[in-house]
Amino acid sequence: MKLELRDVRKSFGSRAVLAGLDLKVSAGEVVSFIGSSGSGKTTLLRCINLLEPIDDGTILLDGDEISKIGLDPNPIRRRIGIVFQSFNLFPHMSVQRNITLALTQVLGKQDDEANEIAKSLLTRFALADKIDSYPDQLSGGQQQRVAIVRALAMSPEVMLLDEITSALDPELVGEVLDVVRELKGSGITMLIATHEMKFAQEISDRVCFLDGGRIAEQGQPQQLFTNPSDERTRQFLRRVNF
Repeated sequence: MKLELRDVRKSFGSRAVLAGLDLKVSAGEVVSFIGSSGSGKTTLLRCINLLEPIDDGTILLDGDEISKIGLDPNPIRRRIGIVFQSFNLFPHMSVQRNITLALTQVLGKQDDEANEIAKSLLTRFALADKIDSYPDQLSGGQQQRVAIVRALAMSPEVMLLDEITSALDPELVGEVLDVVRELKGSGITMLIATHEMKFAQEISDRVCFLDGGRIAEQGQPQQLFTNPSDERTRQFLRRVNF
């Protein structure tokens, strides 16, 4: 799997959110995006998942352009999963059904197979005892872990994680980040928008600092966090007390 963005642009009204962004991601790479609110992190992930159409530029997956106008996005979304900061679980469905719905309705799996996938993943992430629970019976951290499991159940090649801890109480952040650590060990490609600087430093193969809709600086975590070359990166890290 290879993901590439070439000169990607996206505006909302007169505000340019992505202003000619270039990016290449290799299979198994974990790339974190940091930057101020409004720097384009969430919009970038939504464009990659085709939830937002780009205004200009090209997005390629394994060399095929997936950003073409009129292209059916659903086959792409099966390959590129996304988890949002708001958990987006169906409140009237059990944890099991939240996970199996897309497996049966989109992938056409039989109920028994879908249930087995859900059970296996919930066990893997220490949620087996919540299989019959409903979202309002779970903590925020548990809901977010279920949301991650739901995305993983589709066997995506890429996982997009959009500020997945920002809606959580501080004491629940760790359990969700532990899930991401486990995913890194499994070798899945991940693109992570985050405000958790220490976590980005720990988990990432590469960190990209977004500023003004572009990648102002990118590099290995140790280099970018300890010796950034761009003054805007240094200013940002000082503001977040890193």
